[in-house]
Amino acid sequence: MKRNQANATHAPCSSRRHFLAQQGIAGATLWIAGALGQQSIATPPKPNTAPVNYDLKPKPSHRPAQAKSMISMFMQGGPSHMDLFDRKPEIEKRSGENFSGELKYDNAAESSAKIWAGPWKWERYGQCGMELSELVPHLGSIADDVTLIRSMNTGVNNHGQSIYALHHGRVTAGRPVLGSWLTFGLGSESQQLPAFVVLTDPGGLPVLGTDCWSNGWLPSVYQGTVIRPQEPRILNLNPPPHLTGKPQKAYLDFLKQINAEHFANRPYESDLQARMGSYELAESMQSAAKEALDIGQETEATHKLYGLDQEPTREFGTRCLIARRLVERGVRFVQIYTSTQQWDHHANIKDALPAACKKTDQPSAALVKDLKDRGLLDSTLVHWGGEMGRLPVVQNEKNVGRDHNTYGFSTWLAGGGIKQGCIYGQTDDFGYQAVTDIVHHYDYHATLMYLFGLEADKLVFARPGGNGTLLDGQPGKIVEGILKNPILNNPVPNNPVAATPA
Repeated sequence: MKRNQANATHAPCSSRRHFLAQQGIAGATLWIAGALGQQSIATPPKPNTAPVNYDLKPKPSHRPAQAKSMISMFMQGGPSHMDLFDRKPEIEKRSGENFSGELKYDNAAESSAKIWAGPWKWERYGQCGMELSELVPHLGSIADDVTLIRSMNTGVNNHGQSIYALHHGRVTAGRPVLGSWLTFGLGSESQQLPAFVVLTDPGGLPVLGTDCWSNGWLPSVYQGTVIRPQEPRILNLNPPPHLTGKPQKAYLDFLKQINAEHFANRPYESDLQARMGSYELAESMQSAAKEALDIGQETEATHKLYGLDQEPTREFGTRCLIARRLVERGVRFVQIYTSTQQWDHHANIKDALPAACKKTDQPSAALVKDLKDRGLLDSTLVHWGGEMGRLPVVQNEKNVGRDHNTYGFSTWLAGGGIKQGCIYGQTDDFGYQAVTDIVHHYDYHATLMYLFGLEADKLVFARPGGNGTLLDGQPGKIVEGILKNPILNNPVPNNPVAATPA
């Protein structure tokens, strides 16, 4: 006990000496290193403290672009690829038998191993001979204009993560979506309409809600602008009667003046800059948006093309027609959604799948036809697809459905540099795994960026932890097999990082 007390008495003195000795050695070491190496160690560059102006004015691409705008029709929930786009004779041959391999279920409690072949017939369409289900005959009418990818893969077997993968580039939240990246990199041809427009479904928002059009950590000006699925499609667009005309102009001019004075003392507030920009955009939209959204200007033949004369197709057809009118007027990116889980057929697939196809098939094909007739398809990239496909086995045997599958599913693209009448990739004999020419979500994004003349690793946004990009270090490759033209290696002269704001 005495020895322990003695040690306790002398410990503080010993620690102080040890501490001072360490500091002396460390200080001397640092001084010597600095004195000897001061000529070889470069002075770190000074950070760029100048404010950056973020806007939606047109910006040059890294290389010649094939696509100028994009319309994405997102089928939220996961269309059953083996019942629509990817016929599997082995499923038809062994329907009712047990699947002998391993499957990953999302809902194992309701799932079974019983193979099930849907009751729908198949037919070959177009000169390319694309084999499609009888549920999508209108897609068949444009088979020679599209590329059908049968080998999509995100590898995350639930809705949220797979939606993040196809929208944000990774399976995690908080990142910018594709539409935000494109408008950040290229701006917009129109300064009277939003650059990135979202057309939501009256049946509800997608599973992830507003995350699907989030700007993430990009400046707020690159967030998607929602246009409502019913009238008025933009709330509060028109001024009240007492402000119409000169009173409104005087009010807005005064508002611009005080906002400019306020922002002059806060040049780094990008959210403030975005709010100011939204006021100016709202002013110009009072006439431009009303005109763009007025489908009454279209002919009766165009209305019939999109199915506006029929109840099942009227609503989705209206939004597809609006999308065409928007890109025609310079909008960069339009996202059209179906309602929450409309394609998520865990049960009742025999009724629910035909209903979902009836709503979307004719308007989707009409959009491609209309763009083509107007000479816009070559510069407009059209996408149709969901975040997953389905399994080849039965879920819920009392009311047949199919469970999730993100390891091999289908999507189609048209226009904007995409090959015509092309079938790309292959799943296994049961449509479960993509096995040939697999297209991961990061390959899909790298290819889209290339079509817009952008290099995914050069379109960067400076962040405290390092530069952020869409691929974020993932090995995204350009999918050459779906491109109409050979890969171009000629960058735009004197424009190595064209899309990075100065």
